[in-house]
Amino acid sequence: MDTIQLLILDVDGVLTDGKVTYSDAAEELKSFHVRDGSGIKYWMQSGKSLAIITGRSSPTVSRRSQELGIPYLFQGVSNKQAQARQLQNLLQLSKEQTAAIGDDLADLGLFHQAGYRVAVADACEDLIAQADYVTQNKGGCGAVREVIEKILKHQGLWKRILEAEIAPKEG
Repeated sequence: MDTIQLLILDVDGVLTDGKVTYSDAAEELKSFHVRDGSGIKYWMQSGKSLAIITGRSSPTVSRRSQELGIPYLFQGVSNKQAQARQLQNLLQLSKEQTAAIGDDLADLGLFHQAGYRVAVADACEDLIAQADYVTQNKGGCGAVREVIEKILKHQGLWKRILEAEIAPKEG
């Protein structure tokens, strides 16, 4: 965990609870946990890179990514491992500098391209068997924040985040 600079996330089942809901107007609805969002911001404020690589495509995911300022969003990806490798090459980062969070078999490719593999608490058994860490929280329920805190605390960076949040805000 010492060298992790890039965090790659799946969406459905990781940033959401995995449910896909459609309105009568055929709009896709997803719920995202607020603490996952703040964790993502803390991660990037710490000078780290973050990417979403997902097999599905959704305007809702695009909107959430824009809100959070996520610089790398790849939707409709059939080969997550190849996409992760391409991003690592772009960022000049190694497998050992990469962590990935997943929930299902489609994320095994991400796991093969990551030095630190995380399965959410309600992930499928086969992914859990490949994980270095299994979260206490389920997907969509703060699992991403849990992992971000764990890594940043291990790297000694979490204290700065706390100090920045406690410091009086100007304005």
